[in-house]
Amino acid sequence: MSSKKSRARAAASSSSESDSEPVDKTPPPKKAKADKKPSASNRATASSNQDNDSNMFQLSKMRFVNVREFRGKVMVDIREYYEADGDIRPGKKGISLNMEQWNALKHRIDEIDEAIKQF
Repeated sequence: MSSKKSRARAAASSSSESDSEPVDKTPPPKKAKADKKPSASNRATASSNQDNDSNMFQLSKMRFVNVREFRGKVMVDIREYYEADGDIRPGKKGISLNMEQWNALKHRIDEIDEAIKQF
């Protein structure tokens, strides 16, 4: 009795023997990795002529508010950041408020402060 593997090998070797072209069994070379992505501050600077570092305000160790332009609209972005490869990058946790939402929040600050005092 022959196993399925040995039959498969025999079939593969017999088919390769009948080919007139040599078979190259070495894998193609791997592509070199591209340079690392620029850090969050470098990406922001590259995408805008303004110095976005002056538009970034730290709330806690890894939480920032960033005022920026996105698709032609000014946004207030409150986001957690993380460190990777020595760069600080924006994480998924966060919210971007357009100017209408930002102004609504500002107008409700006193009400929010009162609700906080109840706790």
